[in-house]
Amino acid sequence: MTDDLLGRHRSVLPDWLALYYEEPIEITHGEGRHVWDSEGNRYLDFFGGILTTMTAHALPEVTKAVGEQAGRILHSSTLYLNRPMVELAERIAQLSGIPDARVFFTTSGTEANDTALLLATAHRRSNAILAMRNSYHGRSFSAVGVTGNRGWSPTSLSPLQTLYVHGGVRTRGPYAALDDYDFVAACVEDLKDLLGHTRPPAALIAEPIQGVGGFTSPPDGLYAAFREVLHERGILWISDEVQTGWGRTGEHFWGWQAHGRSGPPDILTFAKGIGNGMSVGGVVARSEIMNCLDAHSISTFGGTQVTMAAGLANLTYLLEHDLQGNARRVGGMLIERLRAAAAQVPAVREVRGRGLMIGIELTRPGTDEAYPEGVSAVLEEARANGLLIGKGGGHDTSALRIAPPLSLNVAEAEEGAAILERALRSIR
Repeated sequence: MTDDLLGRHRSVLPDWLALYYEEPIEITHGEGRHVWDSEGNRYLDFFGGILTTMTAHALPEVTKAVGEQAGRILHSSTLYLNRPMVELAERIAQLSGIPDARVFFTTSGTEANDTALLLATAHRRSNAILAMRNSYHGRSFSAVGVTGNRGWSPTSLSPLQTLYVHGGVRTRGPYAALDDYDFVAACVEDLKDLLGHTRPPAALIAEPIQGVGGFTSPPDGLYAAFREVLHERGILWISDEVQTGWGRTGEHFWGWQAHGRSGPPDILTFAKGIGNGMSVGGVVARSEIMNCLDAHSISTFGGTQVTMAAGLANLTYLLEHDLQGNARRVGGMLIERLRAAAAQVPAVREVRGRGLMIGIELTRPGTDEAYPEGVSAVLEEARANGLLIGKGGGHDTSALRIAPPLSLNVAEAEEGAAILERALRSIR
């Protein structure tokens, strides 16, 4: 049946709609941190639908909220008052840290970032945007235009003038050999120099931890230092929290808080985990930025009642069960376990990350060259032994990506680490 489905997939869907594995699998159901495929195989899920299943598969509190709301009304659009949307917006505005915040809901992180770019360029009356090298912000025309990752940039055409800044990758590039203090100082000087050669941009958009880029990040405080330079010039800061938000990093609820000495960003975008599988994204911004548009703008399916009910139930569960704390505790243990295992594998260049957002970068043994074949081999071996993980990286798919649901327990972390260790040891 899977072979037949694969043939049907290939006959009607785009060639660029990638599938994992030499023999792709159909996931039919899940529970907790596990999923099953159509052939009955059970897997420990360490990727959560690309960081989207944030709390757990088939979480009873979320499925109950979705079912109850679906029994009343699924959708009415934003033309009518929507109680679940208002309630979720109130909670997110308070959690964002942004003063006098307004929230606009979308259906995805792409649409959220697209909206943030619209707001920033309209507010500042500039189409120039600063973005980070190795970044990823979505697949819309404008989001691709600010994505600094060649593997996810299918066109150079863009409605924006994008200027790429150093700093998103700590261990590669011209400043890699510097210590953290000098690294930040060099990136700030580079930013100042860049701004001296261009008309004032509208905003800097940056992921606190680069997701598709392989879970890379700068030293803490880089974006705070950038913010000081930007603020002097009236340039906005957009923090793309699509992958880092909601406590995934363990140490902070939002990724920007690792860079928070200058306060919250002007605009914050979110998606993925908040819906626990439902299509929820959004933007938070100060009122004068959010309200700057002088024409109508809506999202037909953004904030629909059933997705808002899921988001409310999921956020409540996350906070009441301290899943941020669990990500810090279990994630910290998992990172150390993987670092110990990787020390015996010549192909592992670096194990990095925070909380339950962990990257393992591979290079060809004895070199600093990307090793995409090794990444694929580990992915296949892990799957064969009952573990699903992801991949990414800005240097030719050079990293494994590990991001389980935030309710992962110690026993499951140990099980996954053992499978990963064996998979890493299998590559040459």
